[in-house]
Amino acid sequence: MLKDITLGQYFPGDTALHRLDPRTKTILVIVYIVALFLAVSYVSYAVLLAALAAAIAVSKVRPKVLLKSLKPILILMVLTAVLNLFYTRGTDVLVSFWIITITREGLENAVFMLLRIAMLILGTFLLTYTTSPISLTDGLERLLRPLKKIRVPVHELSMMMCIALRFIPTLLEETDKIISAQKARGADFETGNLIRRAKALIPILVPLFISSFRRADELATAMECRCYHGGEGRTKMKELRYARADAIAFALGGALLAVTIVLRTMGL
Repeated sequence: MLKDITLGQYFPGDTALHRLDPRTKTILVIVYIVALFLAVSYVSYAVLLAALAAAIAVSKVRPKVLLKSLKPILILMVLTAVLNLFYTRGTDVLVSFWIITITREGLENAVFMLLRIAMLILGTFLLTYTTSPISLTDGLERLLRPLKKIRVPVHELSMMMCIALRFIPTLLEETDKIISAQKARGADFETGNLIRRAKALIPILVPLFISSFRRADELATAMECRCYHGGEGRTKMKELRYARADAIAFALGGALLAVTIVLRTMGL
């Protein structure tokens, strides 16, 4: 299961999506999420799914890798769909048995919610797959720069996000090593009731927390040795500049949002 968590991983490439400015990709993901919440019919979701498929094709990220990222939240997705299926009231009853009532509106809501969560996760993960953590941090810092006027520590927040994304794969790998080591010592994590399984996690969590604190202390020491003092007066090795491809991407994103709004007003 841990190997299926790919959040924070970056797949290097030289595609049109990789070359886009990180600010452009971040804004487009936000636009895509807004469009997802505005979609109300199969036609709208079909258009958004086609746009996502086109972005995946351009990025050359294997669909198998993206679909694999859904496995850790599959239970949550199914649970959300089931709740919408049974707790949405409607007039067109499809199944009625004892206290269970399934309506056409409930079935549609369940399908839409399942699609919305899956497409939202895939779109967000596509951003991290095609953008390095450093570029993503620089883009976020530039987007949030106006907040400096109200004394928001933009650089520090961006740095924290960069470090968090950078160490997610490392901590997952460390967790996998700890689990393998504990299994070699005879630990059992797969049998017993819920309480017993929870207690079995203690030999994993304790060394993982110790390792995390040690890595954090080493990172803090390294930053202090390099005289790190925040974002004031710092320069960038690569300055972010918008290009023609970014303008085209913004136009496509705006068109997608406009189409979704029009379809919503038409009830499609």
